[in-house]
Amino acid sequence: MTFLKTVDSQFFHQDIPAKPMGKYAHFITIRITESYPLFQTDGELNKARVRAGIVQKETISRLAMFKRKQSTPERLTGRELLRNYKIGDWETCDYNVNFSKTTPDCILYGFAIGDAGSEKSKVVVDTAFSITPFDESHFNFTLNAPFENGTMSRNGEVTSRINSQDHILPQVFFPSIITLKDPTEAGFLYVFNNILRTRHYGAQTTRTGRVRNELIGVIFADGEIVSNLRWTQKIYDLMKQADQIHPPDPLNEDDVIAAASQGMIELMAQEYIPHTDFIGESLLPILAEVKSITSNETQLIAMLTQANAESSAYAEKYIAKASSKTKKSTTKSK
Repeated sequence: MTFLKTVDSQFFHQDIPAKPMGKYAHFITIRITESYPLFQTDGELNKARVRAGIVQKETISRLAMFKRKQSTPERLTGRELLRNYKIGDWETCDYNVNFSKTTPDCILYGFAIGDAGSEKSKVVVDTAFSITPFDESHFNFTLNAPFENGTMSRNGEVTSRINSQDHILPQVFFPSIITLKDPTEAGFLYVFNNILRTRHYGAQTTRTGRVRNELIGVIFADGEIVSNLRWTQKIYDLMKQADQIHPPDPLNEDDVIAAASQGMIELMAQEYIPHTDFIGESLLPILAEVKSITSNETQLIAMLTQANAESSAYAEKYIAKASSKTKKSTTKSK
């Protein structure tokens, strides 16, 4: 079943291959904080000491959004949709407990169940870094837990339930490239939809963590492309050169998107691999078509059903056979 008319079918496989076949779809994304999220480990915000730009050689600290902080919320979005429409093995597939090994989530995002088998993720996400330095991108808040009367005291006693926590500020930008290896058309749309739908990232996502994903491009290539860090450094150079960085004010979103698009085009011109780029204006027809599919319940269900059929066929052909061979080998050894 064909869904997309704006993208050439040569970029997709008919079925999910068992071995790497050299087709890559790269989603070029800017993640924009819209509240006060927490990307942290052991109670502290994640950060890294890196070079500011490719041209700007000074060293700065940047906030870091680790891989799992990005991929986990997105795959959970997809799982929620499959469960909502009762597509695939949604009743028994239990995330990080008992993977069914047949759903689009299991096959595209991977799983590991100890001796029961594993599948390497076909969705590759690397750590993303804030464009602006750490000191300009976070703020320390004092948090309290009042009594029911709304105050910090009751019966003459003052509670000690006061704490402080660093939070990332709104309008902090994290350039991020999400790569899907050897996509089918339905798999491409499944991952695309997850990126566009996901709204919360980081810790305490029930109360904070609002993040918007602004997709500025899709690049089809036969290999990996530039890293998140280098792209971020390129954006910083362009904005610094244009005098668009004015701390402590947040960056202007229009300026960021323009610099991100220009930066990616310039960086891709330096690559040594064949690639087809849809960036800026050329992406708009694809975005419009994807929106028409994902916002129409009938077409959305058809896409999810197709993605599940492909993943189930892959699981039956490769994972089930591998499990059967392992069991036979174990039985013989006994």
